[in-house]
Amino acid sequence: MDGKNEGRMGGWAVGLFGVSLLGALTFVPISPSGHRPTDIHAEYVKYLSGKDTITAYIAYPERPTPAAAVIVIHEIFGMSDFVRQTTEQLAKDGFVAIAPDLLSRRGGTPALGDSARRVISSLPPDSVTADLDATQAYLKTLKAVRRDAIGVIGFCWGGGQSFRYATNSPALKAFVVCYGPSPNPADMAKIRAQGLGVYAENDARIDAGLPDAAAAMRAAGKDYPYTVYPGVGHGFLRSREKPEVADSAWNVVIRFFQKNLGR
Repeated sequence: MDGKNEGRMGGWAVGLFGVSLLGALTFVPISPSGHRPTDIHAEYVKYLSGKDTITAYIAYPERPTPAAAVIVIHEIFGMSDFVRQTTEQLAKDGFVAIAPDLLSRRGGTPALGDSARRVISSLPPDSVTADLDATQAYLKTLKAVRRDAIGVIGFCWGGGQSFRYATNSPALKAFVVCYGPSPNPADMAKIRAQGLGVYAENDARIDAGLPDAAAAMRAAGKDYPYTVYPGVGHGFLRSREKPEVADSAWNVVIRFFQKNLGR
């Protein structure tokens, strides 16, 4: 799985590579760091965003000290089992993780994925930002969360929203983009958080935008390390078409958050 094609973006090595690990979204009982994860507690919570109520799924690691937190931005399908499992896995890896249903203002994620896709496509960007801001504000009210150590991860549509949110939230410490589109290049100079990109080799639609994103981030003086994972397509963390590649990517994500948010 060790790739040989390497490039650079923002001063970081970029390449096609994969490494094996033990932790993954299938809840293998060993974390990527090699330590057994703690038990977790998960539940639904509600909080206000303006005058509207947001419903979110939150998971806590059972630990004696406050933890860093990660906001999970769902795909264009809305709240799903994959999103809940990812939230729980982040908690098992030591983070407080919260996944807001960004369709809460529209009555919540509908049962049919195609319906969610149509509604999400019509969400105003400013509304998404407001709801993510409200999620971050809610996290900062929790005694179990370290207020100065909050990151975000998003998948597909959510990956693009993670990248875009980094341009709108100076308090954010880290963001991960999982095969999502890039924001307006002119906005990239506003990014203060450390970023990481996770992309798929068989995803020409998204990968076509990487050269422009690389140029824009370099022009803005920003580091944005990313990896294009070999032999997989868009959404490979959900589909796990190649489990060893999905596990490799997840290991990199967790180590990135541990480095930039702490443990």
